[in-house]
Amino acid sequence: MDAKTGTIPAEQGGLIIEDVIQGSTVMKLAKNEPMTAPKKNFSFKAKGAGAYWVSETEVIKTSTVEWLQASMTAEKLGVIIPFSKEFLRYTAKEFFNEVKPLIAEAFYQTFDLATLFGTNSPFATHSSGKAIFTGATDEGNTVALGTGATLQNDLFALMALIESGGFDPNGLASINAFKQDVRTANDVNNNRLYTDLNNIEGLPVTYANNASWDATKALALMGDWDFARYGILQDIEYAVSEDAQLSSVVGADGKPINLFERDMFALRATMHIGYMNVKPDAFGALTPDVTP
Repeated sequence: MDAKTGTIPAEQGGLIIEDVIQGSTVMKLAKNEPMTAPKKNFSFKAKGAGAYWVSETEVIKTSTVEWLQASMTAEKLGVIIPFSKEFLRYTAKEFFNEVKPLIAEAFYQTFDLATLFGTNSPFATHSSGKAIFTGATDEGNTVALGTGATLQNDLFALMALIESGGFDPNGLASINAFKQDVRTANDVNNNRLYTDLNNIEGLPVTYANNASWDATKALALMGDWDFARYGILQDIEYAVSEDAQLSSVVGADGKPINLFERDMFALRATMHIGYMNVKPDAFGALTPDVTP
């Protein structure tokens, strides 16, 4: 009640950011780029050094490493959560301990949908902000489930598409519903292919929250996740209102919630997150079976 605006206390804010990182599929797989300013420019290795066979007196060729420039911009991500007035009696520490799972979940679900599938993504306007699925599709790195005789054939075909671009897949992202496809996958002799749902064809699997995934577009996303980057710019800021009208939230009567009329308050929390897809062709998508 006495601290209606400001920055979430350091301990609770740190825990919320930890929950965001732990809950986000992209943040588990991608590489973190520490950010101290809204825009970060950095170099990444596109092509490594090469060695050459030489005779005893031959001059050794000079090898060069190809470095490319990339730019990542942090965008503001916000959430508004309404509460009953009883929460205003809490201390700031008690309050944020109670609501941190709600804030974290809202943040990582929205971030993952934007970066995996481009859903309402502010990064799409950036030259390196393609969503993982969007980039894979644009590069033609997609295989529909059921294309091959087995799930293994489909995964091998997807690996081949990524590897043909010179990349080595190092992880798979999917959704819990895909586990049934894995459990029931058999080879041509009807023997079970997989017993470990968390490791498929040598690739560790990260399963996303249902609300963080668009199952109409992809069953799984595979790639070299070293080419996906994210960065968190600053602490989480908040503001509390007791009299706003929430146009994006409706009550049981179908009308926007007026906080004053309902004796409620709402918390608005914001943070800044950057994302970039350095090499869209380093990723591929296993798409749903479209067989009639």
